[in-house]
Amino acid sequence: MKYPTLYSRQSDRQMVDTFKGYNHNLRIGDGEFFDMKNMTSDHYPILSPRGQRGVYTSPTLPTGMIAKDALCYVDGRNFMMNEYSIDMGLNDEPKQMVSMGAYVVIMPDKKYINTKDLTDFGNIEAFFTAPSARYAMCKVDGTEYGEIVKQATAPEDPENMDLWIDDSSTPHVLKQYSETSAVWNQVATTYVRISAPGIGEKFKQYDAVKFSGLPPQLADMDEKTSVLWEAYHDPGDEELERAEGTNDYIVIIGILDEAIVYESELKLERRMPAMDFVIESNNRLWGCRYGTANNGEVVNEIYCSKLGDFKNWECFMGISTDSWTASCGTDGQWTGAITHMGYPLFFKENHLHKVYGNFPANFQIQTTACKGVQKGCHNSLAIVNTTLFYKGRSGVCAYDGSLPIEISYALGNEVYEEAVGGAHGNKYYITMKDTADKHHLFVFDVPKSMWHREDDFQADCFCSCDGELYAISNGKIITMLGSGTPDTLPIEWMAETGEIGISSPDSKYISRVTLRMCMDIGSEVNIYAQYDFDESWEQVCCLTGDSLRSFSIPIRPKRCDHMKLRIEGVGMVKIYSLTKTIEQGSELS
Repeated sequence: MKYPTLYSRQSDRQMVDTFKGYNHNLRIGDGEFFDMKNMTSDHYPILSPRGQRGVYTSPTLPTGMIAKDALCYVDGRNFMMNEYSIDMGLNDEPKQMVSMGAYVVIMPDKKYINTKDLTDFGNIEAFFTAPSARYAMCKVDGTEYGEIVKQATAPEDPENMDLWIDDSSTPHVLKQYSETSAVWNQVATTYVRISAPGIGEKFKQYDAVKFSGLPPQLADMDEKTSVLWEAYHDPGDEELERAEGTNDYIVIIGILDEAIVYESELKLERRMPAMDFVIESNNRLWGCRYGTANNGEVVNEIYCSKLGDFKNWECFMGISTDSWTASCGTDGQWTGAITHMGYPLFFKENHLHKVYGNFPANFQIQTTACKGVQKGCHNSLAIVNTTLFYKGRSGVCAYDGSLPIEISYALGNEVYEEAVGGAHGNKYYITMKDTADKHHLFVFDVPKSMWHREDDFQADCFCSCDGELYAISNGKIITMLGSGTPDTLPIEWMAETGEIGISSPDSKYISRVTLRMCMDIGSEVNIYAQYDFDESWEQVCCLTGDSLRSFSIPIRPKRCDHMKLRIEGVGMVKIYSLTKTIEQGSELS
Protein backbone atom coordinates (compact mmCIF):
# COMPACT_ATOMS: atom_id res chain seq x y z
CA MET A 1 0.00 0.00 0.00
CA LYS A 2 1.37 3.37 -0.97
CA TYR A 3 1.06 6.41 1.28
CA PRO A 4 1.35 10.06 0.20
CA THR A 5 4.69 11.68 0.78
CA LEU A 6 4.59 14.60 3.19
CA TYR A 7 7.22 17.27 2.90
CA SER A 8 8.15 19.37 5.91
CA ARG A 9 7.92 23.04 5.41
CA GLN A 10 11.15 24.91 5.18
CA SER A 11 11.82 27.13 8.15
CA ASP A 12 14.46 29.65 9.00
CA ARG A 13 15.47 31.23 12.30
CA GLN A 14 16.63 34.83 12.45
CA MET A 15 18.01 36.10 15.74
CA VAL A 16 18.58 39.73 16.68
CA ASP A 17 20.87 40.18 19.67
CA THR A 18 22.06 43.72 18.94
CA PHE A 19 19.46 46.42 19.45
CA LYS A 20 20.28 49.62 17.60
CA GLY A 21 17.81 52.15 18.92
CA TYR A 22 15.16 54.43 17.43
CA ASN A 23 14.36 54.69 13.72
CA HIS A 24 11.08 56.39 12.91
CA ASN A 25 11.02 55.58 9.20
CA LEU A 26 8.87 53.19 7.15
CA ARG A 27 11.78 50.89 6.35
CA ILE A 28 14.01 50.08 9.30
CA GLY A 29 16.61 47.44 10.00
CA ASP A 30 16.63 44.48 12.35
CA GLY A 31 17.19 45.57 15.91
CA GLU A 32 15.76 49.05 15.33
CA PHE A 33 12.45 50.30 16.70
CA PHE A 34 9.87 52.48 14.99
CA ASP A 35 8.70 53.95 18.28
CA MET A 36 9.86 53.75 21.87
CA LYS A 37 9.47 55.27 25.28
CA ASN A 38 12.07 55.58 28.05
CA MET A 39 14.64 53.33 26.40
CA THR A 40 18.39 53.79 26.64
CA SER A 41 21.70 52.74 25.09
CA ASP A 42 23.38 52.39 28.49
CA HIS A 43 23.34 48.59 28.28
CA TYR A 44 23.97 48.28 24.54
CA PRO A 45 23.65 45.87 22.75
CA ILE A 46 20.95 44.87 25.26
CA LEU A 47 17.54 46.56 25.05
CA SER A 48 16.61 48.12 28.38
CA PRO A 49 14.77 51.09 29.91
CA ARG A 50 16.53 54.16 31.24
CA GLY A 51 17.36 54.72 34.90
CA GLN A 52 15.41 56.80 37.36
CA ARG A 53 15.43 60.59 37.37
CA GLY A 54 15.35 62.72 40.49
CA VAL A 55 14.55 66.18 41.79
CA TYR A 56 17.42 68.43 42.84
CA THR A 57 15.25 71.24 44.15
CA SER A 58 11.96 73.01 43.51
CA PRO A 59 12.70 76.74 43.26
CA THR A 60 10.06 79.44 43.09
CA LEU A 61 10.97 80.61 39.59
CA PRO A 62 14.03 78.96 38.01
CA THR A 63 15.11 80.79 34.84
CA GLY A 64 18.70 79.68 34.16
CA MET A 65 21.61 77.46 35.26
CA ILE A 66 25.37 77.29 34.90
CA ALA A 67 28.09 74.94 36.16
CA LYS A 68 30.88 76.44 38.31
CA ASP A 69 32.44 74.78 41.36
CA ALA A 70 28.85 73.81 42.08
CA LEU A 71 25.56 74.15 40.24
CA CYS A 72 24.46 77.80 40.11
CA TYR A 73 20.98 78.86 39.12
CA VAL A 74 18.64 81.82 39.14
CA ASP A 75 15.51 81.70 41.24
CA GLY A 76 13.37 84.77 40.63
CA ARG A 77 15.37 87.80 41.82
CA ASN A 78 18.07 85.65 43.40
CA PHE A 79 21.30 83.97 42.35
CA MET A 80 21.67 80.58 44.04
CA MET A 81 24.91 78.69 44.74
CA ASN A 82 25.08 75.85 47.22
CA GLU A 83 23.09 77.04 50.25
CA TYR A 84 23.67 80.71 49.47
CA SER A 85 21.00 83.00 48.04
CA ILE A 86 21.96 86.47 46.80
CA ASP A 87 19.25 88.97 45.95
CA MET A 88 20.52 90.62 42.76
CA GLY A 89 17.22 92.14 41.67
CA LEU A 90 16.99 89.93 38.58
CA ASN A 91 13.93 89.96 36.33
CA ASP A 92 11.73 87.02 35.36
CA GLU A 93 13.02 86.55 31.79
CA PRO A 94 14.85 83.36 30.73
CA LYS A 95 18.56 83.82 31.37
CA GLN A 96 21.74 83.45 29.35
CA MET A 97 24.43 82.75 31.95
CA VAL A 98 28.05 83.03 30.79
CA SER A 99 31.14 82.04 32.75
CA MET A 100 34.24 84.24 32.57
CA GLY A 101 36.88 83.23 35.08
CA ALA A 102 35.32 83.26 38.54
CA TYR A 103 32.54 85.54 37.32
CA VAL A 104 29.10 84.70 35.99
CA VAL A 105 27.52 87.23 33.63
CA ILE A 106 23.72 87.15 33.65
CA MET A 107 21.87 88.32 30.56
CA PRO A 108 19.64 90.07 29.61
CA ASP A 109 19.89 91.72 33.04
CA LYS A 110 23.47 92.85 32.32
CA LYS A 111 24.59 91.85 35.80
CA TYR A 112 27.57 89.91 37.14
CA ILE A 113 28.58 88.02 40.28
CA ASN A 114 31.90 86.64 41.51
CA THR A 115 31.41 83.01 42.54
CA LYS A 116 34.60 83.12 44.67
CA ASP A 117 33.35 86.19 46.54
CA LEU A 118 29.57 86.31 46.53
CA THR A 119 29.60 89.85 47.94
CA ASP A 120 31.12 91.04 44.65
CA PHE A 121 28.16 91.53 42.33
CA GLY A 122 26.47 94.36 40.50
CA ASN A 123 25.64 95.92 37.15
CA ILE A 124 27.86 95.76 34.08
CA GLU A 125 26.62 99.15 32.98
CA ALA A 126 27.30 102.28 35.06
CA PHE A 127 25.68 105.72 35.07
CA PHE A 128 26.45 108.97 36.91
CA THR A 129 24.86 112.42 36.92
CA ALA A 130 25.84 115.63 38.71
CA PRO A 131 24.34 119.14 38.55
CA SER A 132 27.81 120.68 38.24
CA ALA A 133 31.49 119.72 38.19
CA ARG A 134 34.92 121.34 38.38
CA TYR A 135 37.21 121.10 35.35
CA ALA A 136 40.97 121.69 35.45
CA MET A 137 44.10 120.85 33.46
CA CYS A 138 46.13 118.08 35.07
CA LYS A 139 48.73 115.38 34.63
CA VAL A 140 47.78 111.84 33.66
CA ASP A 141 47.59 110.81 37.34
CA GLY A 142 45.12 113.60 38.15
CA THR A 143 47.58 116.04 39.73
CA GLU A 144 46.47 119.55 38.79
CA TYR A 145 48.90 121.91 37.12
CA GLY A 146 49.84 125.15 38.82
CA GLU A 147 49.56 128.53 37.12
CA ILE A 148 49.26 128.39 33.35
CA VAL A 149 49.81 131.45 31.19
CA LYS A 150 47.39 131.89 28.30
CA GLN A 151 48.38 134.23 25.47
CA ALA A 152 49.26 134.31 21.79
CA THR A 153 53.00 134.95 22.27
CA ALA A 154 55.56 133.16 24.36
CA PRO A 155 55.98 134.52 27.94
CA GLU A 156 59.13 136.50 28.65
CA ASP A 157 61.76 135.34 31.16
CA PRO A 158 60.28 131.83 31.65
CA GLU A 159 61.56 129.42 34.25
CA ASN A 160 62.12 125.70 33.85
CA MET A 161 58.87 123.66 33.59
CA ASP A 162 56.65 126.76 33.19
CA LEU A 163 53.42 126.14 31.26
CA TRP A 164 51.95 128.22 28.48
CA ILE A 165 48.72 127.81 26.49
CA ASP A 166 49.30 129.12 23.00
CA ASP A 167 45.94 130.43 21.78
CA SER A 168 47.28 131.83 18.53
CA SER A 169 45.92 128.77 16.71
CA THR A 170 42.91 126.53 16.96
CA PRO A 171 42.88 124.19 18.74
CA HIS A 172 44.99 125.72 21.47
CA VAL A 173 48.31 124.12 22.37
CA LEU A 174 49.86 123.52 25.78
CA LYS A 175 53.60 124.06 25.90
CA GLN A 176 56.21 123.60 28.62
CA TYR A 177 59.51 125.42 28.91
CA SER A 178 62.79 123.50 29.03
CA GLU A 179 65.61 125.50 30.56
CA THR A 180 68.18 123.05 29.22
CA SER A 181 67.32 123.64 25.58
CA ALA A 182 65.70 127.07 26.10
CA VAL A 183 62.73 125.89 24.02
CA TRP A 184 58.96 125.78 24.58
CA ASN A 185 58.07 122.13 23.89
CA GLN A 186 54.52 121.12 23.02
CA VAL A 187 52.91 118.76 25.51
CA ALA A 188 51.84 115.89 23.26
CA THR A 189 48.86 114.74 25.33
CA THR A 190 46.91 116.96 27.66
CA TYR A 191 44.48 115.86 30.33
CA VAL A 192 41.49 117.33 32.11
CA ARG A 193 40.48 116.49 35.66
CA ILE A 194 36.72 116.43 36.30
CA SER A 195 35.81 116.58 39.97
CA ALA A 196 32.38 115.90 41.47
CA PRO A 197 31.23 114.04 44.60
CA GLY A 198 30.80 110.33 43.81
CA ILE A 199 32.02 110.53 40.21
CA GLY A 200 34.70 107.87 40.75
CA GLU A 201 32.57 105.32 42.57
CA LYS A 202 31.25 103.30 39.62
CA PHE A 203 34.17 103.72 37.23
CA LYS A 204 37.78 102.60 37.09
CA GLN A 205 40.91 103.45 35.19
CA TYR A 206 40.69 102.81 31.41
CA ASP A 207 36.91 102.52 31.39
CA ALA A 208 35.32 103.76 28.17
CA VAL A 209 32.64 106.29 29.12
CA LYS A 210 30.22 108.40 27.11
CA PHE A 211 29.98 112.05 28.25
CA SER A 212 27.25 114.64 27.93
CA GLY A 213 26.79 118.05 29.54
CA LEU A 214 30.45 119.10 29.17
CA PRO A 215 31.42 122.79 29.11
CA PRO A 216 31.80 124.62 25.74
CA GLN A 217 35.60 124.30 25.91
CA LEU A 218 35.16 120.50 25.68
CA ALA A 219 32.27 120.59 23.20
CA ASP A 220 34.11 118.34 20.73
CA MET A 221 33.94 115.52 23.31
CA ASP A 222 30.26 115.96 24.18
CA GLU A 223 28.05 112.94 23.36
CA LYS A 224 31.17 110.91 22.55
CA THR A 225 33.00 108.08 24.28
CA SER A 226 36.35 108.71 25.96
CA VAL A 227 38.73 106.59 28.00
CA LEU A 228 39.23 107.41 31.67
CA TRP A 229 42.96 107.65 32.30
CA GLU A 230 42.36 107.81 36.01
CA ALA A 231 39.35 107.31 38.28
CA TYR A 232 39.69 108.10 41.98
CA HIS A 233 37.08 107.31 44.62
CA ASP A 234 37.56 109.03 47.95
CA PRO A 235 37.10 106.54 50.82
CA GLY A 236 36.26 109.38 53.20
CA ASP A 237 37.72 110.20 56.60
CA GLU A 238 35.69 109.89 59.81
CA GLU A 239 38.18 111.92 61.84
CA LEU A 240 37.95 114.84 59.42
CA GLU A 241 34.23 114.22 59.01
CA ARG A 242 34.72 113.87 55.24
CA ALA A 243 32.05 111.75 53.61
CA GLU A 244 32.91 108.98 51.17
CA GLY A 245 33.23 110.23 47.61
CA THR A 246 33.74 113.89 48.54
CA ASN A 247 36.99 114.33 46.60
CA ASP A 248 36.23 111.99 43.70
CA TYR A 249 37.59 112.80 40.25
CA ILE A 250 38.24 111.29 36.84
CA VAL A 251 40.82 112.17 34.15
CA ILE A 252 40.21 112.37 30.40
CA ILE A 253 42.17 113.65 27.41
CA GLY A 254 41.38 117.27 26.62
CA ILE A 255 42.56 120.88 26.96
CA LEU A 256 41.15 123.86 28.86
CA ASP A 257 42.17 127.50 28.88
CA GLU A 258 41.47 127.75 32.61
CA ALA A 259 40.05 125.82 35.56
CA ILE A 260 36.30 126.32 35.77
CA VAL A 261 33.20 125.16 37.64
CA TYR A 262 30.54 124.50 35.04
CA GLU A 263 26.96 124.23 36.23
CA SER A 264 25.23 121.90 33.81
CA GLU A 265 23.94 118.37 34.25
CA LEU A 266 26.95 116.16 33.67
CA LYS A 267 26.17 112.61 32.56
CA LEU A 268 28.53 109.64 32.34
CA GLU A 269 27.52 106.30 30.83
CA ARG A 270 29.37 103.02 30.47
CA ARG A 271 27.09 100.93 28.28
CA MET A 272 26.96 97.34 27.15
CA PRO A 273 25.58 96.83 23.62
CA ALA A 274 22.13 95.36 23.19
CA MET A 275 22.91 91.77 22.15
CA ASP A 276 20.90 88.75 21.10
CA PHE A 277 23.40 86.14 22.35
CA VAL A 278 26.49 86.34 24.55
CA ILE A 279 29.37 83.85 24.89
CA GLU A 280 32.92 83.77 26.30
CA SER A 281 36.05 83.02 24.30
CA ASN A 282 39.72 83.66 25.05
CA ASN A 283 39.02 85.83 28.11
CA ARG A 284 36.59 88.10 26.29
CA LEU A 285 32.85 88.23 26.12
CA TRP A 286 31.43 88.09 22.59
CA GLY A 287 27.97 88.96 21.38
CA CYS A 288 25.87 89.60 18.29
CA ARG A 289 22.97 91.85 17.42
CA TYR A 290 20.49 92.07 14.57
CA GLY A 291 18.08 94.93 15.10
CA THR A 292 18.05 98.17 17.03
CA ALA A 293 21.17 99.12 18.99
CA ASN A 294 21.38 101.31 22.11
CA ASN A 295 21.58 104.46 20.01
CA GLY A 296 18.50 103.54 17.96
CA GLU A 297 20.40 102.54 14.83
CA VAL A 298 19.61 99.27 13.07
CA VAL A 299 22.69 97.03 13.16
CA ASN A 300 23.87 93.59 12.10
CA GLU A 301 27.04 93.27 14.12
CA ILE A 302 29.38 91.10 16.17
CA TYR A 303 31.01 92.55 19.28
CA CYS A 304 33.68 91.58 21.76
CA SER A 305 34.60 93.16 25.06
CA LYS A 306 37.92 94.44 26.24
CA LEU A 307 40.36 91.65 27.12
CA GLY A 308 39.60 90.38 30.61
CA ASP A 309 37.00 93.10 31.19
CA PHE A 310 33.37 92.28 30.45
CA LYS A 311 32.27 95.79 31.49
CA ASN A 312 33.94 97.62 28.60
CA TRP A 313 32.73 97.29 25.00
CA GLU A 314 33.78 100.65 23.49
CA CYS A 315 37.38 100.92 24.62
CA PHE A 316 39.42 101.71 21.48
CA MET A 317 42.95 102.74 22.54
CA GLY A 318 44.78 101.13 19.62
CA ILE A 319 46.25 98.30 21.71
CA SER A 320 45.83 94.53 21.76
CA THR A 321 43.40 94.54 24.69
CA ASP A 322 40.86 96.78 22.95
CA SER A 323 37.21 96.06 22.39
CA TRP A 324 36.12 95.21 18.84
CA THR A 325 33.06 95.59 16.61
CA ALA A 326 32.37 94.35 13.07
CA SER A 327 29.37 94.52 10.75
CA CYS A 328 28.13 91.44 8.89
CA GLY A 329 26.70 91.34 5.39
CA THR A 330 24.50 88.26 5.67
CA ASP A 331 20.78 88.84 6.02
CA GLY A 332 18.55 87.52 8.75
CA GLN A 333 18.42 87.33 12.50
CA TRP A 334 21.08 85.71 14.64
CA THR A 335 19.84 82.35 15.88
CA GLY A 336 22.58 81.18 18.24
CA ALA A 337 26.17 81.48 19.41
CA ILE A 338 28.73 79.24 21.11
CA THR A 339 32.48 78.83 21.55
CA HIS A 340 33.79 75.71 19.80
CA MET A 341 37.42 74.56 19.80
CA GLY A 342 38.55 78.02 20.91
CA TYR A 343 36.67 80.00 18.24
CA PRO A 344 33.52 82.11 18.64
CA LEU A 345 30.75 80.85 16.36
CA PHE A 346 27.66 82.88 15.46
CA PHE A 347 24.77 81.27 13.60
CA LYS A 348 21.93 82.34 11.39
CA GLU A 349 19.51 79.85 9.90
CA ASN A 350 21.58 79.52 6.71
CA HIS A 351 25.00 80.81 7.73
CA LEU A 352 27.83 80.17 10.14
CA HIS A 353 30.16 83.04 11.12
CA LYS A 354 33.48 81.99 12.66
CA VAL A 355 35.87 84.56 14.15
CA TYR A 356 39.59 83.96 13.76
CA GLY A 357 42.43 85.88 15.41
CA ASN A 358 43.68 86.63 18.92
CA PHE A 359 43.62 90.44 19.10
CA PRO A 360 41.56 93.17 17.38
CA ALA A 361 44.13 93.99 14.70
CA ASN A 362 43.91 90.47 13.23
CA PHE A 363 40.33 89.50 14.03
CA GLN A 364 38.52 88.33 10.90
CA ILE A 365 35.15 86.72 10.27
CA GLN A 366 34.81 83.68 8.00
CA THR A 367 31.26 83.28 6.71
CA THR A 368 30.05 79.87 5.52
CA ALA A 369 26.70 79.23 3.83
CA CYS A 370 25.46 76.03 5.47
CA LYS A 371 22.76 74.60 7.70
CA GLY A 372 22.64 76.91 10.67
CA VAL A 373 20.67 76.95 13.88
CA GLN A 374 16.89 77.05 13.52
CA LYS A 375 15.23 80.18 14.85
CA GLY A 376 14.08 79.61 18.42
CA CYS A 377 16.53 76.72 18.93
CA HIS A 378 19.54 78.63 20.29
CA ASN A 379 19.43 76.51 23.46
CA SER A 380 20.00 73.36 21.40
CA LEU A 381 23.71 74.14 20.99
CA ALA A 382 25.83 71.68 22.97
CA ILE A 383 29.28 70.10 22.63
CA VAL A 384 29.90 66.38 23.15
CA ASN A 385 33.62 65.61 23.25
CA THR A 386 34.76 67.89 20.39
CA THR A 387 31.62 67.78 18.23
CA LEU A 388 29.03 70.54 18.28
CA PHE A 389 25.37 69.51 18.00
CA TYR A 390 22.38 71.74 17.34
CA LYS A 391 18.92 71.81 15.78
CA GLY A 392 18.81 73.10 12.20
CA ARG A 393 15.68 73.79 10.20
CA SER A 394 15.59 70.33 8.64
CA GLY A 395 17.05 68.27 11.46
CA VAL A 396 19.73 67.86 14.10
CA CYS A 397 23.22 68.75 12.86
CA ALA A 398 26.74 67.85 13.96
CA TYR A 399 29.69 70.19 13.36
CA ASP A 400 33.30 69.14 13.83
CA GLY A 401 34.96 72.29 12.49
CA SER A 402 34.57 71.67 8.76
CA LEU A 403 30.93 71.63 7.60
CA PRO A 404 27.77 70.69 9.51
CA ILE A 405 26.16 67.37 8.62
CA GLU A 406 22.65 66.20 9.44
CA ILE A 407 22.47 63.22 11.80
CA SER A 408 18.73 62.94 12.48
CA TYR A 409 17.55 60.68 9.66
CA ALA A 410 16.41 58.18 12.28
CA LEU A 411 13.95 60.72 13.70
CA GLY A 412 11.84 60.39 10.57
CA ASN A 413 9.96 63.08 8.68
CA GLU A 414 8.36 64.72 11.69
CA VAL A 415 8.91 68.50 11.90
CA TYR A 416 10.29 69.73 15.21
CA GLU A 417 10.92 73.16 16.71
CA GLU A 418 11.74 74.90 20.01
CA ALA A 419 14.66 72.57 20.63
CA VAL A 420 16.66 72.62 23.87
CA GLY A 421 19.85 70.58 24.05
CA GLY A 422 22.40 69.46 26.60
CA ALA A 423 25.54 67.35 26.71
CA HIS A 424 26.70 64.87 29.31
CA GLY A 425 29.36 62.24 28.90
CA ASN A 426 29.08 60.78 25.41
CA LYS A 427 25.43 61.70 24.94
CA TYR A 428 23.52 64.60 23.44
CA TYR A 429 20.10 65.27 24.95
CA ILE A 430 17.53 67.29 23.01
CA THR A 431 13.90 68.11 23.71
CA MET A 432 11.77 69.28 20.79
CA LYS A 433 8.12 70.08 20.08
CA ASP A 434 6.32 68.51 17.11
CA THR A 435 3.52 69.98 15.02
CA ALA A 436 0.93 68.58 17.46
CA ASP A 437 2.50 70.61 20.29
CA LYS A 438 3.79 67.42 21.90
CA HIS A 439 7.29 67.44 23.35
CA HIS A 440 9.84 64.65 22.93
CA LEU A 441 13.15 63.96 24.64
CA PHE A 442 15.64 62.24 22.34
CA VAL A 443 19.11 61.06 23.33
CA PHE A 444 21.91 60.58 20.80
CA ASP A 445 24.73 58.27 21.85
CA VAL A 446 27.67 59.73 19.95
CA PRO A 447 30.14 56.78 19.94
CA LYS A 448 27.38 54.34 19.00
CA SER A 449 25.62 56.75 16.58
CA MET A 450 22.24 55.70 17.95
CA TRP A 451 19.10 57.61 18.87
CA HIS A 452 16.74 56.68 21.69
CA ARG A 453 13.48 58.33 22.62
CA GLU A 454 12.76 58.72 26.30
CA ASP A 455 9.42 60.47 26.87
CA ASP A 456 7.52 63.76 26.57
CA PHE A 457 9.90 65.54 28.94
CA GLN A 458 10.11 69.30 28.29
CA ALA A 459 13.25 71.15 29.37
CA ASP A 460 13.85 74.89 29.48
CA CYS A 461 17.62 74.34 29.70
CA PHE A 462 20.22 71.68 30.54
CA CYS A 463 23.42 71.92 32.58
CA SER A 464 26.06 69.26 33.20
CA CYS A 465 27.83 69.60 36.56
CA ASP A 466 29.76 67.21 38.84
CA GLY A 467 28.75 64.01 37.05
CA GLU A 468 25.07 64.90 36.80
CA LEU A 469 22.90 66.38 34.07
CA TYR A 470 20.41 68.93 35.39
CA ALA A 471 17.35 70.24 33.60
CA ILE A 472 14.82 72.93 34.42
CA SER A 473 11.36 71.53 33.75
CA ASN A 474 7.94 72.65 35.01
CA GLY A 475 9.45 74.84 37.72
CA LYS A 476 11.76 72.14 39.09
CA ILE A 477 15.42 71.33 38.65
CA ILE A 478 15.50 67.68 37.57
CA THR A 479 18.49 65.34 37.81
CA MET A 480 18.39 63.29 34.64
CA LEU A 481 20.70 60.60 36.04
CA GLY A 482 18.85 60.12 39.31
CA SER A 483 20.78 61.95 42.03
CA GLY A 484 18.90 64.10 44.52
CA THR A 485 15.45 62.87 45.50
CA PRO A 486 14.73 59.93 43.15
CA ASP A 487 11.41 59.20 41.50
CA THR A 488 9.26 56.86 43.56
CA LEU A 489 7.25 55.43 40.68
CA PRO A 490 8.78 52.70 38.49
CA ILE A 491 9.54 53.61 34.91
CA GLU A 492 7.00 52.80 32.24
CA TRP A 493 8.69 51.87 28.98
CA MET A 494 7.81 50.68 25.49
CA ALA A 495 9.52 49.51 22.31
CA GLU A 496 7.66 49.02 19.04
CA THR A 497 9.18 47.19 16.11
CA GLY A 498 8.79 48.05 12.47
CA GLU A 499 6.83 45.86 10.05
CA ILE A 500 8.16 42.31 10.37
CA GLY A 501 7.97 40.24 7.20
CA ILE A 502 6.67 42.90 4.86
CA SER A 503 9.64 42.47 2.54
CA SER A 504 9.62 38.65 2.55
CA PRO A 505 8.73 37.02 -0.81
CA ASP A 506 7.14 33.64 -1.54
CA SER A 507 4.40 33.84 1.10
CA LYS A 508 6.72 33.36 4.02
CA TYR A 509 5.18 33.88 7.42
CA ILE A 510 6.33 34.09 11.03
CA SER A 511 5.34 31.05 13.01
CA ARG A 512 7.12 31.85 16.25
CA VAL A 513 8.79 34.75 18.01
CA THR A 514 11.04 34.14 21.00
CA LEU A 515 12.24 36.81 23.39
CA ARG A 516 15.02 36.13 25.84
CA MET A 517 15.05 38.56 28.77
CA CYS A 518 15.87 39.13 32.40
CA MET A 519 13.31 40.77 34.71
CA ASP A 520 13.77 42.34 38.13
CA ILE A 521 11.41 41.27 40.89
CA GLY A 522 8.12 43.14 40.62
CA SER A 523 8.65 44.30 37.06
CA GLU A 524 6.01 43.70 34.40
CA VAL A 525 6.13 42.99 30.67
CA ASN A 526 3.22 42.99 28.23
CA ILE A 527 3.68 41.97 24.62
CA TYR A 528 1.23 43.00 21.91
CA ALA A 529 1.01 42.11 18.23
CA GLN A 530 -0.50 44.00 15.32
CA TYR A 531 -1.28 41.93 12.22
CA ASP A 532 -1.13 43.14 8.66
CA PHE A 533 -2.52 46.70 8.51
CA ASP A 534 -5.00 46.31 11.34
CA GLU A 535 -4.66 49.29 13.66
CA SER A 536 -5.67 47.35 16.78
CA TRP A 537 -3.17 45.62 19.07
CA GLU A 538 -3.74 42.12 20.49
CA GLN A 539 -2.09 41.09 23.73
CA VAL A 540 -0.11 37.89 23.31
CA CYS A 541 1.81 37.70 26.57
CA CYS A 542 1.81 39.15 30.09
CA LEU A 543 4.57 38.47 32.62
CA THR A 544 5.53 39.60 36.12
CA GLY A 545 9.05 39.26 37.44
CA ASP A 546 9.16 36.98 40.48
CA SER A 547 12.85 36.16 40.58
CA LEU A 548 16.11 37.44 39.22
CA ARG A 549 16.62 35.00 36.35
CA SER A 550 16.60 35.01 32.60
CA PHE A 551 14.11 33.07 30.53
CA SER A 552 12.66 32.81 27.04
CA ILE A 553 9.14 33.80 26.05
CA PRO A 554 7.74 31.92 23.03
CA ILE A 555 5.12 33.87 21.10
CA ARG A 556 2.97 32.20 18.44
CA PRO A 557 1.46 34.91 16.26
CA LYS A 558 -1.49 34.53 13.94
CA ARG A 559 -0.93 33.51 10.37
CA CYS A 560 -0.41 36.82 8.60
CA ASP A 561 1.47 38.53 5.82
CA HIS A 562 3.36 40.81 8.18
CA MET A 563 3.17 42.02 11.77
CA LYS A 564 4.47 44.40 14.38
CA LEU A 565 5.36 43.77 18.00
CA ARG A 566 5.05 46.18 20.88
CA ILE A 567 6.82 45.36 24.12
CA GLU A 568 5.62 47.38 27.08
CA GLY A 569 6.69 47.17 30.66
CA VAL A 570 7.11 48.70 34.08
CA GLY A 571 10.36 48.42 35.99
CA MET A 572 13.79 47.18 34.97
CA VAL A 573 13.93 44.57 32.21
CA LYS A 574 16.82 43.56 29.99
CA ILE A 575 16.04 41.99 26.62
CA TYR A 576 18.95 40.00 25.24
CA SER A 577 17.59 38.69 21.96
CA LEU A 578 14.57 38.44 19.68
CA THR A 579 14.37 35.35 17.49
CA LYS A 580 11.94 34.90 14.59
CA THR A 581 11.06 31.52 13.12
CA ILE A 582 10.03 32.02 9.48
CA GLU A 583 8.29 29.25 7.54
CA GLN A 584 7.66 28.88 3.84
CA GLY A 585 3.97 28.93 2.95
CA SER A 586 2.30 27.74 -0.23
CA GLU A 587 1.90 29.88 -3.28
CA LEU A 588 -1.64 30.61 -2.15
CA SER A 589 -1.02 31.43 1.49
